[in-house]
Amino acid sequence: MPHTLHFLSGLPRSGSTLLAGILRQNPRFHAAMSSPVASLVNGVLEQMGAGSESYPFFDTTKRKAICRALIDAYYADKTEPVIFDTNRQWTARMHQLVELVDGFKMICCVRNPAWVMDSFEVIHRKNPFDYSRMYNAGSRQTVYSRCEVMMSSGGPVGSAWTALKEAYYGEYSDRLLLVDYDLLTQHPRRTLELIYRFIGEPWFEHDFDNVEYSENEFDQNLGVKGLHDVKKKVAFKPRRSILPPDLFAKYQDMDFWQDQTGTSASIVAPRRAPVQNTQPHKDTP
Repeated sequence: MPHTLHFLSGLPRSGSTLLAGILRQNPRFHAAMSSPVASLVNGVLEQMGAGSESYPFFDTTKRKAICRALIDAYYADKTEPVIFDTNRQWTARMHQLVELVDGFKMICCVRNPAWVMDSFEVIHRKNPFDYSRMYNAGSRQTVYSRCEVMMSSGGPVGSAWTALKEAYYGEYSDRLLLVDYDLLTQHPRRTLELIYRFIGEPWFEHDFDNVEYSENEFDQNLGVKGLHDVKKKVAFKPRRSILPPDLFAKYQDMDFWQDQTGTSASIVAPRRAPVQNTQPHKDTP
């Protein structure tokens, strides 16, 4: 296993790809977009579980050893001493990770869910003649049906939201650092300093004017061009939401991390601004 293994998780369209692009400037760090490691671990556990005919061949010790070996094997070719593995479902698997990885921390990128939905809608409208795999023929018809499938329990936003909520109020929440997208883009240096402090790494001088990272092949296969593109300069750009006001209002109060009772998570986020469907004013972490 790598010398140090941490995790990136949280909500989609909330800065995890941007954060990975910044972190990978540090030659000690490996960071990228979502990896298949979480799915591989889950898949092999299914094969070894009680629902499989192979179940009698495995005990808890052997299952744990195989899962650890799988993670080791996936990152065996990486020379960086610190690995950040990205997957939005890690937050639902904290009880497994504490048994597999010593001393890990998890950085969760968050954003007001109304703006997450807005961001997906912006991407959809930028590709008017590409019917992506994010929607099927029935769900892509209107912004209302698209938002509904996104926020469903099996949708990319809904599943990540519930997984994060599970970890946020769970017994291992002290391993979490929630990082708000707006503060990451408004104050990248200060935000990164807090991240470095949280994971106990010495500071590296990042260049926030020259961040480069993209996954064009992955996005093209999904049929969503620009989904993981990162702009070269980290910057905050206020704009008006393109969601209908009733949809924006439906999702804007789902930022549960504004309530910090009942959790031991660390949080880098502004206080909730008055309800409006324009980007909030700049804040200071």
